[in-house]
Amino acid sequence: MFCFGRPLDSPCTLALLVGFQFAFVVYFSLGGFRGLVSVLVHSADSEFDYAHPHDVYTNLSHLGALLPAHTGAPGKGEQLKDCHLPSPLLVGPVSVRLSSPLSLEEIQEKNPLVTLGGRYRPPDCEPRHHTAIVVPYRNRQAHLRSLLYHLHPFLQRQQLHYSIYIVHQMGNSTFNRAKLLNVGVREALREEDWSCLFLHDVDLLPENDHNSYTCHPKYPTHLSVAMDKFHYRLPYSQYFGGVSAVTPDQYLRMNGFPNQYWGWGGEDDDIATRVRLSGMKMVRPSVSVGHYKMIKHKGDKGNEQNPRRFDLLKRTRINWRSDGLNSLTYELLSKQLEPLYTNLSVNIGEDPHHPLKKGPPPRKITPPPTKLTEKAVPTDSAQKTHRAHGEWANKTTGERGVVK
Repeated sequence: MFCFGRPLDSPCTLALLVGFQFAFVVYFSLGGFRGLVSVLVHSADSEFDYAHPHDVYTNLSHLGALLPAHTGAPGKGEQLKDCHLPSPLLVGPVSVRLSSPLSLEEIQEKNPLVTLGGRYRPPDCEPRHHTAIVVPYRNRQAHLRSLLYHLHPFLQRQQLHYSIYIVHQMGNSTFNRAKLLNVGVREALREEDWSCLFLHDVDLLPENDHNSYTCHPKYPTHLSVAMDKFHYRLPYSQYFGGVSAVTPDQYLRMNGFPNQYWGWGGEDDDIATRVRLSGMKMVRPSVSVGHYKMIKHKGDKGNEQNPRRFDLLKRTRINWRSDGLNSLTYELLSKQLEPLYTNLSVNIGEDPHHPLKKGPPPRKITPPPTKLTEKAVPTDSAQKTHRAHGEWANKTTGERGVVK
């Protein structure tokens, strides 16, 4: 109260001015109002103790007793009860192994209920959610082992029916994360009617199993909201990178990811814009739940910064209906059911702006037919699957050329 009536150069007035300047610096350094709220919410939420995490394989040892009877699916006439929500196996924060990953054989021994193709189904209850994990990949063997070691028990505790698809870009062309995700989604849905699609970077490991690997029924979900790389804060409000989840219908509505982003950067901002342009919004778990650790690594050869990313982003509003799932071309070189994952080796073509000599374009994958003869579909379950695939083909290759 002694400040009132003092001249502007008084010590008290100067102190107030310095205080206001400091408050503004803090406000904008945290990303404005949303960033400030996220920090306050994070600091006020003491539900989870990340200082004392559990081992990522906690609560899974008793499932080994069910191994002899486990076939990956209920037997004929066997009726399992629905899995409880939330899963009683959840533990909250889990430790993350960032160095010296185990061999694939050792990881397989720790996950005896995972079947060929990296598939899992709870042996003692009927899963409520069916999730395909799609991982774009090239030359990250150590990261892949770390992801498989960590993600399999993480998902098993959530009592999901899931499979992990590694989409391996072959050749020396510039890396194209977005196009690989489009390929993985299409191939996964050709194999099974997954209700949820997770788009997952190979170097991100979730730290809290309450971060559910399921989809929101109406809106795309961004899950990696608090990465250690960004000091466990959201870098900006429209950030959609790292780990995200969509239903097949949501992915179709956005026309998937763009195919033109060769190299690092830009595609996540493009897909965030597509969410908005397609009439949806993104949702997120709380900052206290969406914790992820990133495996540190140097920049990849062949995945340098995309110099065209800003120009492409300017054209998202114009291009999103024509560049995506409905314009996807690639060649599936091989599909291998490995013990811990399904490996999809693909040729997605060459970066048209790369100075090196361009190779032959990949052949366009012909979508499954919409009408199948009885001879082509031997079982009722196969009919159901192929009909779903036909519907997918109709939506992505219709005459209007627009995914709705």
